[in-house]
Amino acid sequence: MIQKHLSHLIVKRKRNKILGDSSRVITRLHLPDGEYRIPKIIQRILDLSETTAEDILAQILIDFSDRHKDIKHVFARHLNEVIDYLPREAVLSENKRALIGAYFTMEYSIESAALFNPSIVPHPDQTHLDQGSLRFIMSLRATGEGHLSSIVFRSGVLDSDNRVLFNPTSDYVETPEVHLDSAYDRHLFDLKLLEMGAGNEITAYLLGQLPEIFTYNELKNKIESLRATPVFPVTSQNKIFEVMYWLINSNYEISFHPNHRISERVIFPLSKNECRGIEDARFVKFIDTNGEVTYYATYTAYNDFTILPQLITTKEFFKFNIITLNGKAVQNKGMALFPRKIDGQYVMLSRQDGENNHIMFSDNIHFWQESKIIQEPTRPWEFIQIGNCGSPLETGKGWLVLTHGVGPMRQYCISAILLDLENPSKIIARLEEPLLSPHEEEREGYVPNVVYSCGSMIHNNELVIPYAMADVMSGIATVGIKELINAMQPVD
Repeated sequence: MIQKHLSHLIVKRKRNKILGDSSRVITRLHLPDGEYRIPKIIQRILDLSETTAEDILAQILIDFSDRHKDIKHVFARHLNEVIDYLPREAVLSENKRALIGAYFTMEYSIESAALFNPSIVPHPDQTHLDQGSLRFIMSLRATGEGHLSSIVFRSGVLDSDNRVLFNPTSDYVETPEVHLDSAYDRHLFDLKLLEMGAGNEITAYLLGQLPEIFTYNELKNKIESLRATPVFPVTSQNKIFEVMYWLINSNYEISFHPNHRISERVIFPLSKNECRGIEDARFVKFIDTNGEVTYYATYTAYNDFTILPQLITTKEFFKFNIITLNGKAVQNKGMALFPRKIDGQYVMLSRQDGENNHIMFSDNIHFWQESKIIQEPTRPWEFIQIGNCGSPLETGKGWLVLTHGVGPMRQYCISAILLDLENPSKIIARLEEPLLSPHEEEREGYVPNVVYSCGSMIHNNELVIPYAMADVMSGIATVGIKELINAMQPVD
């Protein structure tokens, strides 16, 4: 399908459609409302005869073993979550141990509602490819029951003609092993507490008893000691304890099996600050001044009340570090990191005020203190708000940034601006019209009249744009880089 825009600019929409699959399910811990019910459920299982327990477990394994690679391991993990509720004198057979784990397990269909807001980056492994081809990884926002969002992945190859060849998607979905950070920097931890408005005499008292680099257990021991022997008003202490646990649990590492397909990996909400979803990850291949490659992604953590920008770090896409972003400029959604430092500093696009495009500079990737507006809504199709559609892409003419604009009837369109290579605070050119607007067949869905992207890629002199349609499914469009830049109007 070909769409003509802006005189001679041609945008090609690929036939590929990336759809959610409701059969892709993960296992989750399933605890009933009301903690008092847990020991009652366990006791009912313990009261079963061994024969009955064996028969029930056998049927569960028949029904679910083909849906998960190691369902017994899942049962063991979830048994461990309720182990403290077992009667002290209980002696459990292997069947009843597994059965208890099964009763506290549920399936969750991660893509049953939608699969949208994609970003795309080159795969770390570019070996064994035909000339002119590029292997890629695409991240997508998957949503299931309750519109709970997670990050899933697809992989494939762009050939020499930029045809998109997706790898087969696995029938299995893997949840990772989770490891809390082994150590925390006391100074950085204190700065974040102050930024959150939680720094006071209680935090000073607790942190003052910890070494400069402390562990999770060291902080936990100090908190529980203060809880047992209060020094400050109990209500005030408890509020601070909750904030400190919330913060320390927001930084963690997850790891997947390196030999499993990337489509089996799902980054599902784990900490309290993201309990209602992980939204709109913007992945970028970042090349440091020494040539070292790291993949970063900013995303929005949502807990039903507030949003918090977070940072993902990975080298190989099977081990991920989840880190809280810090600083007074870390606000709102849509942060997108530049793929390299500029003049020795990290640079990031953002939208602190929910309306304008901002830019930020920092010596430390984890701390962002100041931002300034570089673009305000000026065209009818963006009068409500503008933002970025992923990390800037470096070209010989400047930094190419896809933008989104919201206009009448809350219609989302995608356009583009060009930033100066040496001074990215300066817009040097822009499209006067949208590059992509919702076509008739793209308008209908969970959120009508929306096309949106979280990151594009340049290959074979074309811009490859994965984009979401109506917050339901995703597609891919391409446009020539030279033609796109030539269609832009200079900005004084």
